[in-house]
Amino acid sequence: MIRVVETTPDKASALTNLVYLSPNDELSRCAYLEAGGYVFSVMVHQLIPEGCIGLGNLHRKMLRVAVKDDLDINPFTPTTVPDAAMIYAEVSNFTEKPRPSELNADLLIARLIRLFQGQVFSLQQQVAFEHEGNNFKITVSNVVIDVGGVSKDAVRGLLRDNSAFIFTNSNVNPVKIVGQKGYATTQLFKSKEINFAQLGIGGLDKQFEAIFRRAFASRVFPPSIVQRLGIKHCKGILLYGPPGTGKTLIARQIGKMLNGKEPKVVNGPEVLSKYVGEGEENIRKLFAEADKEYKEKGDDSDLHVIIFDEIDAICKARGSIRDGTGTHDTIVNQLLTKIDGVDAINNILLIGMTNRKDMLDEALIREGRLGVHIEVGLPDEKGRLQILKIHTSKMATNSFLERNVDLASLAERTKNFSGAEIEGLVKDAASYALNRNVDFNNLQKPLDEEDIKVTMNDFEKALEEVKPAFGAATDSLKSYCMHGIVNCGETFDHLQQTLRTLVNQVQVSEKTPLLTCLLEGPSGSGKSALAASVALESDFPFIKVISSENMVGFSEQAKSSQITKVFEDAYRSPLSVIILDDIERLLEYVSIGPRFSNIVLQTLLVLVKKMPKDGKKLLVIGTTSQGDVLESMGLSEVFNVSLHVPALRVEEIVRVVRSLEVFGLRDIPEAVEALTSTASKLVPIKKLLLWIELAKQGLAEDQKIPIPRWKQVLSDLS
Repeated sequence: MIRVVETTPDKASALTNLVYLSPNDELSRCAYLEAGGYVFSVMVHQLIPEGCIGLGNLHRKMLRVAVKDDLDINPFTPTTVPDAAMIYAEVSNFTEKPRPSELNADLLIARLIRLFQGQVFSLQQQVAFEHEGNNFKITVSNVVIDVGGVSKDAVRGLLRDNSAFIFTNSNVNPVKIVGQKGYATTQLFKSKEINFAQLGIGGLDKQFEAIFRRAFASRVFPPSIVQRLGIKHCKGILLYGPPGTGKTLIARQIGKMLNGKEPKVVNGPEVLSKYVGEGEENIRKLFAEADKEYKEKGDDSDLHVIIFDEIDAICKARGSIRDGTGTHDTIVNQLLTKIDGVDAINNILLIGMTNRKDMLDEALIREGRLGVHIEVGLPDEKGRLQILKIHTSKMATNSFLERNVDLASLAERTKNFSGAEIEGLVKDAASYALNRNVDFNNLQKPLDEEDIKVTMNDFEKALEEVKPAFGAATDSLKSYCMHGIVNCGETFDHLQQTLRTLVNQVQVSEKTPLLTCLLEGPSGSGKSALAASVALESDFPFIKVISSENMVGFSEQAKSSQITKVFEDAYRSPLSVIILDDIERLLEYVSIGPRFSNIVLQTLLVLVKKMPKDGKKLLVIGTTSQGDVLESMGLSEVFNVSLHVPALRVEEIVRVVRSLEVFGLRDIPEAVEALTSTASKLVPIKKLLLWIELAKQGLAEDQKIPIPRWKQVLSDLS
């Protein structure tokens, strides 16, 4: 039925959930009318012309009609409407210039029930009312009904005297609700649910769950419940882990999810100052606003979030920096006082981020301060797939992503990639697609957007360029196997098979998270090549070589720190191999004296035996040409398995020469005899390969080494 829209008879009539009809209107006998999906109670008024309906300004906006517009209305029977067990609503000012107000929840609920009992409330319905001399409105965000003892969301509900209200006012709303009891409230968060994909977060579900449970769960509930539980809110979170894993992203998105004050973001070094006392003053300024509000409002004050990036820059362990000023120590003291001192406030949440948790002062990271420690590690395969979907979502939506791109396969192949490195991989693949459509002879040539497609081949090329910082050191490993692996006989086969067995044991067994093996033998016998080949063959996601050649000029302390860092990185990966190459060189051992680094020795003694945690697995392979020296130092004992890699015997030399095909078949016996008579009957394989390469110098690729030339090389080098 069509009625012409008119204004309400008077201003007071606008502060109701009523529509007004003429006494002569046939619909005036209805208790309820429905228009635009909303239900209104009916009131008769003499000033409303026949054929018209009186609507307040709020209702006209809600129904998107103006005065003199036609409105389709129909009678409504409330018998099908269930009673509302709970109504979620936001309260705001019903004035052009809203002013700050503070309303008691109990008094407000009593007023709403007295005014609107028996009326129907629908989702997104707005209702104006007068309370304590001021005009307000409520916006219904959710209606909950009770069905057989089970709470369910509904489109609308009938307000009864026992219906409950939950006010979800955000902290930016000038109308503040106090004294709300008995129910969890969503005032802390902007949204009722958290969608990680929309926030651009992937692979961090567990970390967010831990952060919410430990840092925000108590803050969702009213202060009265927290007080009766006798608990205190979490005041600090420490996010730690390798670079690029999403620590800063988590902190940034937490700030976006929360209502109220904009988070204060400060980089650690920005706090420092060359002037005495200014660093401490900068800390006090960060807390000044929260301190002032807490003194005024107590537990009803808003939550103030302070985000510290690179917190290790200012909160190093006290006494560790000896610059004579003590500046760092006093800054740490000031921060501790503000978080958990005598006059500590309860409306702050400090989020610190660092790659070096070990450098922080112990007092700062204890319970009650930065007591919630969340490790943000490398994402697993499921997490990597989430991250890939996030970073390729716009490509897919805009039809720039080829259908043959297999994100699941890419997630499997990007082992040990951090979130930042996966983002870099997607960017690199996109650069290949863009490059194909650029005419470098005419850069002003118009581009055809339809031709831009990121293909699986682009990702294949990107995988060759973008390497994870915590991945396998394949380049350095291949340098140890420059000549490939030459089969030298049964002894070599046995060594290789034993190492493969160790790799398999680490991979499949749950009872051996750590296995260590020491390869000892004469210099040049192929220990490093054997270790590198087995490590490459294992296809473990994390493989690193600790070699003295990468630490030339390092102090003992720096060398110890570098070794420790490699082991700590390995503990973050599910499967890892560490090769300790030439351990005697790492120890700086020299026979004159003798002399060695005790700091490095103690580091190795501890780390080689240290068990990985959280289901991580590690294989350590050490190589040495001074087995007796390591035994005297007690280092040999910490390895589970010790294998001897011998030099080549005569029959093994014959086998190597035959496999390399560098001599004619008839010349092999004479070549081997010349070698064993000139040199020794035990020849390290590295030396044998060097002599062969020298003898082949200047010869064609397929030309055999003449015996006279071979004898001359042996004579010159022996």
